[in-house]
Amino acid sequence: MAVRLVIADCTVDYVGRLTAHLPRATRLIMVKADGCVAVHADGGAYKPMNWMTAPNVLTDGDDAWTVTNPKGETLTITLHEVISDVNHPFGDEPSLQKDGVEAHLQELLAVEPEQLEDGMRLVRREYPTEIGPVDLLCRDATGTVVAVEVKRRGEIDGVEQLTRYLDFLNRQPDLSPVRGMFVAQEIKLQAKTLASDRRIDWVEVDYDELRGIERPQQKLF
Repeated sequence: MAVRLVIADCTVDYVGRLTAHLPRATRLIMVKADGCVAVHADGGAYKPMNWMTAPNVLTDGDDAWTVTNPKGETLTITLHEVISDVNHPFGDEPSLQKDGVEAHLQELLAVEPEQLEDGMRLVRREYPTEIGPVDLLCRDATGTVVAVEVKRRGEIDGVEQLTRYLDFLNRQPDLSPVRGMFVAQEIKLQAKTLASDRRIDWVEVDYDELRGIERPQQKLF
């Protein structure tokens, strides 16, 4: 796994659900190993000025990069001057270590997935993808696969993470179509809005109530 970091004097144009233009300036362009492309300014904390999540196709020309995705969206980065262009190997990413509440929520919901939706049944916990494990992979009452992302506190970043998982899972013919479900004790309004816009279900759960669920007794026969 490697990340490519380019510092360049550039202009950026996006065409998709809307159009956007960033005038000429010096910016950081990041290309991650999973294909995500993000354009950062020297400010704005962690949030890029423009970006394109995977899956996509990056065409790397001498004077411009063109990034396209299956939805027909296009991000064009015109390079006026490249100041630095380096690749950094990151190595394998260890699994995310969840805090106690988040890990316990996942464990409890794996035992009782019907707490999320009637007829829901667990297929596997920590289902592996190329960009990390999906917390819970389930099937609903109709047999449709459901990817469940569990957080203690639901924010936009969690919805973005689940969106990337869905992009990968829906490319697998034995799983597609795959629904998404974002689960947390508390979900911020912005995260609910983004999830709904992307047709991802969201569910708020009561941790204390889940802890009181009587688990089924295992039987020898």
